[in-house]
Amino acid sequence: MTKWVYLFKEGKADMRNLLGGKGANLAEMTNLGLPIPQGFTVTTEACTDYYNNGKKIREEIKDQIFEALGKLEEEQGKKFGDSENPLLVSVRSGARASMPGMMDTILNLGLNDVVVEGFAKKTNNPRFAYDSYRRFIQMFSDVVMEVPKAKFDEIFEAIKEKKGVHFDSELDAEDLKEAVTKFKALYKEEKGTEFPQDPKEQLIEAVTAVFRSWDNPRAIYYRRMNDIPGDWGTAVNVQAMVFGNLGETSGTGVAFTRNPSTGEAKIYGEYLINAQGEDVVAGIRTPNPISQLEEDMPEVYQEFMRIAHLLEDHYKDMQDMEFTIEDKKLYFLQTRSGKRTAHAALQIACDLVDEGKITKEEAIQRIDAKSLDQLLHPGFDEAALKEAKVIGSALPASPGAAAGRVYFTAQDAKEHSDKGERVILVRLETSPEDIEGMHASQGILTVRGGMTSHAAVVARGMGTACVSGCGDIVINEEGKYFTLGGHTIKEGDYISLDGSTGNIYLGDIPTVEAEISGNFERIMKWADEIRTLKVRTNADSPADAANAIKFGAEGIGLCRTEHMFFEADRIPKIRKMILSKTVEAREAALNELIPYQKGDFKALYEVMEGRPVTIRFLDPPLHEFVPTEEADIAALAKDMGLSVEEVKATCESLHEFNPMMGHRGCRLAVTYPEIARMQTRAVMEAAIEVKNEKGYDIVPEIMIPLVGEKRELQYVKEVVVETAEAVKKEMGSDIQYHVGTMIEIPRAALLADEIAEEADFFSFGTNDLTQMTFGFSRDDAGKFLEEYYKTKIYESDPFARLDQNGVGQLVQMAAEKGRSTKPNLKLGICGEHGGDPSTIEFCHKVGLDYVSCSPFRVPIARLAAAQAVLNQK
Repeated sequence: MTKWVYLFKEGKADMRNLLGGKGANLAEMTNLGLPIPQGFTVTTEACTDYYNNGKKIREEIKDQIFEALGKLEEEQGKKFGDSENPLLVSVRSGARASMPGMMDTILNLGLNDVVVEGFAKKTNNPRFAYDSYRRFIQMFSDVVMEVPKAKFDEIFEAIKEKKGVHFDSELDAEDLKEAVTKFKALYKEEKGTEFPQDPKEQLIEAVTAVFRSWDNPRAIYYRRMNDIPGDWGTAVNVQAMVFGNLGETSGTGVAFTRNPSTGEAKIYGEYLINAQGEDVVAGIRTPNPISQLEEDMPEVYQEFMRIAHLLEDHYKDMQDMEFTIEDKKLYFLQTRSGKRTAHAALQIACDLVDEGKITKEEAIQRIDAKSLDQLLHPGFDEAALKEAKVIGSALPASPGAAAGRVYFTAQDAKEHSDKGERVILVRLETSPEDIEGMHASQGILTVRGGMTSHAAVVARGMGTACVSGCGDIVINEEGKYFTLGGHTIKEGDYISLDGSTGNIYLGDIPTVEAEISGNFERIMKWADEIRTLKVRTNADSPADAANAIKFGAEGIGLCRTEHMFFEADRIPKIRKMILSKTVEAREAALNELIPYQKGDFKALYEVMEGRPVTIRFLDPPLHEFVPTEEADIAALAKDMGLSVEEVKATCESLHEFNPMMGHRGCRLAVTYPEIARMQTRAVMEAAIEVKNEKGYDIVPEIMIPLVGEKRELQYVKEVVVETAEAVKKEMGSDIQYHVGTMIEIPRAALLADEIAEEADFFSFGTNDLTQMTFGFSRDDAGKFLEEYYKTKIYESDPFARLDQNGVGQLVQMAAEKGRSTKPNLKLGICGEHGGDPSTIEFCHKVGLDYVSCSPFRVPIARLAAAQAVLNQK
């Protein structure tokens, strides 16, 4: 019989895939003899079975849950559902990969109208008993039965207002009994039945709800952001309750063994007296720093510090711990490797190496490659910052500079971000439902919450600037404005946030480029020693190229020449070429462009100082260059001596029904070989001149796009070679050059062995290869992809993360076929996927020579390439 349920003492750390991260760590902490409230874990396999079984928990699993519950009762000396000495439990999710705040938790489960009275007598604390019951009713109703939390909050706030108090802890037992009565009435009104009184029914419903939460929208979105497979499922941990809300000698908190924002090797955390766990995480009250615990309860503090250091030494990583103090007795509820900013990740990795706890290789694997993006983006301009007006300050919850327009709901933030606006999301407190709006925002500002609140933890994971706990803000969500420091900020107004200092500024402060040094350079050096894949950049301008070199690029894998034609002094010339009726007229127009193209290429070659540069010849359809404004059409007609009607007719004739698959790429060079001649001349003259002037060893790489047939490449290559050899002869040069192609049509991958006969290199253009393999345009796919994520047809955006099963097969096939013809064929990738860590690992596995990505993603690619080597080992 399958074992679906494990007591904590039956598990161990290496059972993470089965028990989830939280369950495996609770098992390990139990084995270490630490003070853990005992319990049991329902496995990830049970979650998968729940979905495969029509979203039902099979009886066999229920039986094992109740069997484990019986053993927990014996161990605790309490009885589940008993009115004299009740056992209460928490029910928490725990996936393999940490997903903080994405799935659901229920506390104080096992209470009902009878049990709560016995519980009040047993503890001799009616206030505590009814506080626990009102919390349970609200959490169960919200998480399990989907009655909105806000409706309960409204009732509770009204009770506090009537009593004239500010904090929950100021209410007495009678107030809390009133809350329980009103909460149950709301439940009945919403659900049409009484609040469930059978604790066993409550438990199974709660386990079901946690399984169900694996597929809630925020969890799906988080998985997509973090490349977590949907078929992993979540485990469920059922744990005996310990109570931080028993009074002034009890409390609850969250702590990290190092600072998750800076990486400083110092305990960092917060706690609340007389509270339960959700009070800290939700940010309902602003908590005390952990250092205060030394004054409040010195013995508890000493024990806490001992265990915190023990856990870090055991796991050899910064730990994120939840703890509860029940009447001066300390319990650890969980530990996990803590989420951290990229800056902190580098600091912690280097410190752990220096402390002899981990190797350089382990340090490399500890850093989330994608998170490096946080380090490479701008901070505030110092001069502008000095002039800026500070209107308030609060907790610096996640570092970075952010300026944008204020919006008050996650939905509004996302909508305006989609329109291209920079957005600051302002909330009383964030909740997991806000994940998409948070992700779309440049910065997050909250009225409530500490450094370990939901907003802080999620913002740090995303690398988004966050300032939390600004209690001075008076917010009017209906009116869509807030007041702070004597200023009223309305929806759409600009503010700026400094997530490193906690300062809040009026207006839109400009930003400057980030500086790269110290730990970043050290980690990159270690990565470069390990990786075998080269890392190039996609760059069309000297500025982009210089930026990429600063970040460690080893060449240019894609220079898109069409971007060079759109400047004001060039676009008329390309338009003249397009409207010309004869080869001679087209050549005359193109000859005017040669000095510009040559100048662009010379500038790139000079910046790259002999590093390889791959130049892609003209790719887009010609209609993208023609004028659409009446004034531009008239000017072009006058310049060419044509009528406006003739120009309009020619422009209209260039319209394509499906431009993605139309007259573009190498097809332009087949139709108009004079374009390829002009571009070849510009490339070769530029390379020869820079080689002669600067002494760089330049070998131009000319890339023909959109080839699907060997004879296409052969035809265009002959034009290129004939022109290149003529230029060499004219300039008396013996410079070498390569002619290759982009593999971006499925047919090219299928016939790669034939195409390789004519190609010196392949570069996989995975943007188009993905479009053509899937049969949809990345510009239009957004209209339906969201539904595909919700229904789990796709788990990730195929334009952001390479589809390894489909498109990846074509890449692997083309690589193998190409090298069967030419064993030394150079292979690279230059689509957007070139900066995605999972794609880079795939490229390493299939034997590509390099990846090429945008300048800011070069460090990500360098680190991911090193991680690919270590993962393969």
